[in-house]
Amino acid sequence: MVQQFIPAQFVAKWSRTKLPERAASQEHFIDLCRLLGQPTPAEHDATGAEYTFEKGVLTTGAASKGAKGERGFADVWWRGKFGWEYKRKGKYRDLNEAYRQLCQYREALENPPLLIVSDIAHTEIHTNFTGTAKQVHIVELETLAEPSSLDLLRRIFTDPTSFKPTVTPERITEDIAQRFGRLAKSLRDREHDPQTAAHFLMKCMFCLFAEDVGLLAPDLFKTTLMNWQNNPPQLTGVFNSLFDAMRTGGAFGPKRIDWFNGGLFDESPALELNSDEIGTLILAAKQDWSSVEPAVFGTLFERSLDPNTRAQIGAHYTSREDILLVVEPVIMAPLRQEWEQVKTKVGTRLERRSASVKKAKTKAAKNRAASTANKAIANLLQEFVHRLASLRILDPACGSGNFLYVAIQKLLDLEKEVITYAAAPEIALGLIPQVRPTQLHGIEINPYAAELAQVVIWIGYLQWMRDNGFIAPRDPILEPIQTIECRDALIDLSNPDLPVPAQWPDADFIIGNPPFLGSRFFRIQGLEDAYITILHATYEIPNGSDLCCYWFEQARSVIPRQQSVRVGLLATQGIRGGSNRTVLERIKTTGDIFMAWSDREWILDGAAVHVSIIGFDNGIETLRALDGKLVPTINVNLTGAIDLTSAGALKENHDMCSRGSQKRGPFDLDYQKARELLCAPNPNARSNVEVIVPYLNGSDVAGRSRAKWIIDFGAETPQADAATYEAPFEYVRLHVLPKRKQNNDKRLRERWWLHGIAQPEMRARLLGLRRVCVSPRVAKHRLFRWVASPIQPDDQLIVFGRSDDYFFGLLHSSLHELWARGTGSQLREAESGFRYTPRTCFETFPLPWSPGQESTDHDAYRRISDAAKQLNEQRERWLNPPEWIEPIAAAVDAEDDFADVPAEARSLIRQSAIMARAAKDARLKNRTLTNLYNERPTWLRLAHEQLDRAVLAAYVATDTDGDWSEDWAAVWTETGAGRPLPDRHSHTEKRAEVDQRVLANLLRLNLVRAQE
Repeated sequence: MVQQFIPAQFVAKWSRTKLPERAASQEHFIDLCRLLGQPTPAEHDATGAEYTFEKGVLTTGAASKGAKGERGFADVWWRGKFGWEYKRKGKYRDLNEAYRQLCQYREALENPPLLIVSDIAHTEIHTNFTGTAKQVHIVELETLAEPSSLDLLRRIFTDPTSFKPTVTPERITEDIAQRFGRLAKSLRDREHDPQTAAHFLMKCMFCLFAEDVGLLAPDLFKTTLMNWQNNPPQLTGVFNSLFDAMRTGGAFGPKRIDWFNGGLFDESPALELNSDEIGTLILAAKQDWSSVEPAVFGTLFERSLDPNTRAQIGAHYTSREDILLVVEPVIMAPLRQEWEQVKTKVGTRLERRSASVKKAKTKAAKNRAASTANKAIANLLQEFVHRLASLRILDPACGSGNFLYVAIQKLLDLEKEVITYAAAPEIALGLIPQVRPTQLHGIEINPYAAELAQVVIWIGYLQWMRDNGFIAPRDPILEPIQTIECRDALIDLSNPDLPVPAQWPDADFIIGNPPFLGSRFFRIQGLEDAYITILHATYEIPNGSDLCCYWFEQARSVIPRQQSVRVGLLATQGIRGGSNRTVLERIKTTGDIFMAWSDREWILDGAAVHVSIIGFDNGIETLRALDGKLVPTINVNLTGAIDLTSAGALKENHDMCSRGSQKRGPFDLDYQKARELLCAPNPNARSNVEVIVPYLNGSDVAGRSRAKWIIDFGAETPQADAATYEAPFEYVRLHVLPKRKQNNDKRLRERWWLHGIAQPEMRARLLGLRRVCVSPRVAKHRLFRWVASPIQPDDQLIVFGRSDDYFFGLLHSSLHELWARGTGSQLREAESGFRYTPRTCFETFPLPWSPGQESTDHDAYRRISDAAKQLNEQRERWLNPPEWIEPIAAAVDAEDDFADVPAEARSLIRQSAIMARAAKDARLKNRTLTNLYNERPTWLRLAHEQLDRAVLAAYVATDTDGDWSEDWAAVWTETGAGRPLPDRHSHTEKRAEVDQRVLANLLRLNLVRAQE
């Protein structure tokens, strides 16, 4: 009869036992099953396939102690629930060795959610859930009869997932980093040297980690803090004693301290903390430092150490997921390929060994054959491990080391895979881990971050060793990582008279996240003028390029002398366009891009921004991956299909559009002030209508009109002539001149009455036009709109020098939007819109007929004109319904007959007054082009479909090479015409295919026209 237990009986029986481990373990486990009402292994699974005693496994950690890769055995295993390891009762002071051994078995046990170790008197339940902080639940034998203890043990069998921690390592890390941030601030406020304070806090940080992972006695540092909390001077002396012991190895009171060494535990004295600071450190000490995520902690702590420098030049925390998007394809993919080749060779050697041994006639011959084969196999595996241990990885903007930390973890994972493979019975080769933090190289200009990087990397390395069942290095535990250099990564100023590009250490891989900083913010964010001048003189990069581009160019320059190097860097997504793209064009000349994420969302200080991730080499990599998909090529604008960057500017389109003027001062006027100045007399007997005109910017086009006007004396008008427009000139003198006097630009100071960039060519183009087509330079939707002339467009508007409906229809077609999105520069994600530039978006766009050669009586021409006119009329009626506008106009006319306004400006000032009043009407407030295109009502969609069909028909009609097909119009509209372009791309694969065919045809047409 099976013995049944009540808790008291179970405790009594196992409190008395002195049996050895093997004799006690299985009986104890069976008794525990009976106590909890759970099945034993044999009762649940007679085959032992998923629940068994003595589960055979391959050990990886044994090799680290010199063993020969023998098989190990987990005492109990239940698939998907737990692995259980016993040790003899009372033999071990703690169960660290048993837990380490179980970690060695973990992969072979299929990564169970719980790892349990027990010496019968003491049972520890370690959680093993991916992406969560590790937790340990302890059940003592004497408390086993308590309901809470029984519940813990029962859940091991019935609900192991209930142990999954709700607190993530990131959450713990953020809490700890915040507390250390407060400590850093407090020490700075008390005027401690920032570098000295940072160094001291890093020592404390490492001690807290060391005591939670067993490198120091448990709670040694925390207990020290609590014991001397009320005596800060004495605590400082105790700190010094502990740090001295860690530097050389020795004793700290009754505790033996290992030799830690490293630059961290130097002879610099501890700082004296006040009571509040000690209290904060105690609260930090109560967290589980073994679960700290080093990459997160390093970045957060770095900011707190020096908050006014690194954040200013674009430094930021990069998530592990984003780091892996670099580390995996750049570093690990080629290494895994090499590893597969090694395994193939080993497999061949094993087959040959078997055949040779079988063929040998004598035992001695069999032994010789086996020995020869084993030596060859061992050489293959040892050479690969040596290869991993010889790799050099460089992060030339390493910050607090998070890229390097993730990289070494992945290297260690691969090395462990090799060690596990070598430990298999058919090979039985014992290998020891050789990958070390000293393989990592970094360059960092911030001294706080440079030192912190070393600490972060070591913590990550020691965490990995512990979590994977390997014994941490000893004598010393830490080595100085002298390859983390604190210096400028771009400029070598060792000879101030001859600055040159900084020399980077040789490396097999270059990875990292250079600072994000646009060129217009260089001075704002603290880069000195002299440094910017040197930077521009040293690197052949366009002056408008973002700061990160200089890292790309420096990395690219390494490739000619180190052909095997692979590079993976993050950048602002703006690297795909404008002057930034120059560095990618150069990368394509000395090698190629083999991996890219064109548009990756990324969080900086709580705000969503977008980045690009780019991997490149000397061109030897044969596979190309863009946004996670294999592509035949990756273009310099980070597209993988049609290379629109090869499109040339067309002479026929030249000088047809440009940006508006840039006023560079408060020249603009509201409606009332404009009306007042328009009525003022002048000594030259001329009207102020000549220098005061309606003023438009992007919001006037995409939203409601602001009824703004602007003073504009032209592009080159002398001061004496401008002054004869007395009232407008005096207004500019009072409001603009003081601002211009403070400007660093001498030309702006001297020509203070004129706009900063007056765009004389644009002005000439608009003369005589009754209306002008404009489009916001930056917008969510690509919108074109007619505005009455005369106007003065702002710099953020694109102005086109034509006034015909046909041209308007071509611009507002989906074909032109598709082309413009491909040739413009994206802002953030595609849904946020893009930047329209005359040079790339319009001057490269091939119209059906060359400008000036249109056949105005052609059916396709008339269809486009009619569709465009209808679209505009319907849209304008929706924006300003006559039923609502006419009463407003009547009210304006009732109040003012505008008789005193010059006749030439009377209709414009009246319209301005109407729009100013309409802007306050609740019914009209939300009637904007942006809202209209957000909603896309049916009538708008149909109007755009009609326009697209007409435009496509024009390309078909003018096609002489048979590139265009008449059935495309139907496919085009069926699969998304009239909807936002990002929508259309994701609508169907068929639509995406048609989009690419249209782009290909437009590109072919461009290339033909460009050669004419």
